[in-house]
Amino acid sequence: MLTRVDRVQVVVPKRAAVAAAFARLLDAGIVGEDRVGGLAARRTVLRLGSSEVELLEPDGAGVVADFLSAARGGLFAAGFATSNMSGLRARLAALGVTCGEEGGQLFIEPRLPQLPGLRAVISRAASVPAAAGLVQHLYEATLLVSDFRAVVAAAAEAFGLEATYFVPIRSQEFGYEGVLTLFDPNQLDRMEIITPNDPVKTMGRFFARRGACWYMCFAEAADLRPIRDRLLQHAPDDWTGPPTGVPDSLFIHPKALGGMMLGVSRTKYAWTWSGHPERVIAAGES
Repeated sequence: MLTRVDRVQVVVPKRAAVAAAFARLLDAGIVGEDRVGGLAARRTVLRLGSSEVELLEPDGAGVVADFLSAARGGLFAAGFATSNMSGLRARLAALGVTCGEEGGQLFIEPRLPQLPGLRAVISRAASVPAAAGLVQHLYEATLLVSDFRAVVAAAAEAFGLEATYFVPIRSQEFGYEGVLTLFDPNQLDRMEIITPNDPVKTMGRFFARRGACWYMCFAEAADLRPIRDRLLQHAPDDWTGPPTGVPDSLFIHPKALGGMMLGVSRTKYAWTWSGHPERVIAAGES
């Protein structure tokens, strides 16, 4: 019942400074300002290609203020689009998933033990033209859990996902194992639900501190060189990737983007680890 990863929510102490960083590094522009009463937060919405980033700044006591106090900000929720909002609402309610609703969006709190750390915002699917900027769209949000198999099964049931589309994933380099819950077999949009298995590596240390939570997100870009140029100029110590040549992927560290880690991969390159390496297009080819 989910169609795409259409946004993320990031909790920050000062929205203006983080919005300026997104503009400086990725050419993201502001498309809206409002307040979300249920979160007790002021919101700045940025357009990131055809996706959005919602910057949330506490405006009173509530979950956003609590998150900022406990975690010092960062990736708060992943956002997904659905073409059947009423059906998804009913499905979640039948499973005991508590949803707030405001401004046409559903807000899901991570209260069920079978969905630990899975805070989400659900929006109605809409055709959104790609905006000017250096990123095309978001396609992945990474959830860290202690038992990925159980959480993958629970997420599939809660969101009406087709398990035959899912792709197993593991990384010795980063120290984890899990599943990519592709929403459609022909698109990259998915949750990456994984269990860190190396307590020495960065992800394992993060999980030991924070427990089940969203860890990072991934986006696509047609050409990563302009992004690398911006990073070299404005955040030279806050990214990881090849310093020369045509990059296939890079990582922008949390310090550069208000506490959120963002991976960026070249268009279609993520099929390398997403079940269809034959779909990868070599750099320079159309």
